[in-house]
Amino acid sequence: MNRTTETMPGNRSSRVIRVLIADDQTLLREGLQTILSLEDDLEVVATVENGLEAFESAAALRPDLILMDIKMPILDGIESMKRIKRDLPNTAVLMLTTFAEDKFIVDAMAGGADGFLLKDMPSDKIVHSVREAMTGNLLLPGPIASKLAARLSVMSPVGSDAFDEHALNEHRLKFTERERKIILLMIDGYNNKQIAGALFMSEGTVRNYISVIYNKIATNDRQAAIVKLKELLLKDAP
Repeated sequence: MNRTTETMPGNRSSRVIRVLIADDQTLLREGLQTILSLEDDLEVVATVENGLEAFESAAALRPDLILMDIKMPILDGIESMKRIKRDLPNTAVLMLTTFAEDKFIVDAMAGGADGFLLKDMPSDKIVHSVREAMTGNLLLPGPIASKLAARLSVMSPVGSDAFDEHALNEHRLKFTERERKIILLMIDGYNNKQIAGALFMSEGTVRNYISVIYNKIATNDRQAAIVKLKELLLKDAP
């Protein structure tokens, strides 16, 4: 395994953010390590070159945050991130990319990514983004947000047409357009933070909408709600 640095957790101050860098480009790994190592509150605990090494190193080192390239050999970054989030849900993962491709954005967000970093971002913005990620904020740089907004605009008519209006009438249910979009994202596996980022809303506002949806279908359990909501969709709806 190619690691330029590796340290196990010790008696470090709680303010130090322990970072793992995963990218198959040596120059980028070393560049990011140099940028982050200049900061007193950031520590690079390992650098790896593929998604499998990222998963294994995360399990061994339990970093606070991982900078994860999307396209890597052996195991791609999105699949690696999903495995890490499954086993280490409190570890933040920021996806590294040089482009804003719709499919990668949606797949990464649905898998639990905490945000995106563009590889050509200035060093000060990269450092700021790492710190911001630790506050729980979903990070969406402008180009990424624009791509996501464009995709959601395409989804908008689907939000109206995906529901079986006859089934809604039978259950005496009415959902606003915003509630329908939130429902579709819930069914797609998005958590509240991811829904907030996708719809450019605060997480508190999303929680309020979901509470209203729960009240309408008479359940407080998310999985039970998703099962009920799926029954209200047209059979050929995505």
